[in-house]
Amino acid sequence: MKKSLVIFLSILITYSIYAQQDEQSSMYMFNPLQFNPAYAGSRGALNATLIHRSQWVGLSGAPITQFLSLHTPFARNSMGAGLHISNDSKGASSRTSAFGDLSFSIPFGPKRKHRINFGLSGGLDFMNLSFKQLIGDEADPFKVNYSQMNFNAGAGVYYYSKNMYVGLSTPRMLTTEWKLQTTASLVKRHIFLAAGWVKPINSVTDFKLSTLVKFVQNSPITFDVNANLFFYKSFWIGGMYRFNESAGGNIAYQFKEKWMFGYSYDFVYNGLRNTGLGGTHEIMLTYDMNGRRTVYASPRYF
Repeated sequence: MKKSLVIFLSILITYSIYAQQDEQSSMYMFNPLQFNPAYAGSRGALNATLIHRSQWVGLSGAPITQFLSLHTPFARNSMGAGLHISNDSKGASSRTSAFGDLSFSIPFGPKRKHRINFGLSGGLDFMNLSFKQLIGDEADPFKVNYSQMNFNAGAGVYYYSKNMYVGLSTPRMLTTEWKLQTTASLVKRHIFLAAGWVKPINSVTDFKLSTLVKFVQNSPITFDVNANLFFYKSFWIGGMYRFNESAGGNIAYQFKEKWMFGYSYDFVYNGLRNTGLGGTHEIMLTYDMNGRRTVYASPRYF
């Protein structure tokens, strides 16, 4: 239990330093709506994505995160609307977020097969700290429950064509403040740059590369890279690398045209590898109402 307390305090200190780093996912390429509202409606069909992430499995108080995204195009694919929800818990702390998304899409280029989307989002962050879960003197005045709700808004731009996409976004534009007793912690603006590219190798195999770069004020730039092989437009397998933190692999399979299931596993390779941290498991399930009959197929690759 002492080990759990140390882990929680370490996480709390880390999050204060890094300004409440937004929730992390190794399968971000399946859920861009979580960090870019301009993605809403870009798949050309009603889409639902559910992701569950268990970090450092076997370690008490380790982060556990769930993501849920829903979005669809409307007005003849010229606009998109969506909703994304996340729940992130670490030790005695948790944050639940719910945001609505709206995008506007402009086709251009040869045969109007290129599109650029502009998006906005707005919603609420709910934070809870339950110090009663920590070990200590029952008379300790800090052993209380604390909760707070803040409004925030996001914005993004998203370009995509048949074989590539690039997106730039900030899911929380407002710098907010979490107040706890006599102390306070600022939630700073995060900026995400996402990009992906597909190259057919032969009639049955595609090579796919994607990356997510994260910028936070007064924090080091970090990025994820995924490289995958996609077989028969149904099965993919590949590896991921997160700068100065972890590495791993992932697989996904699309079945009955409308459904896709994925799994990823990553492990810490930096200085924390000798601390006994377990591996991280992530599972994903997506649903597309119109299956493969959508007009713009490239976002489905990612």
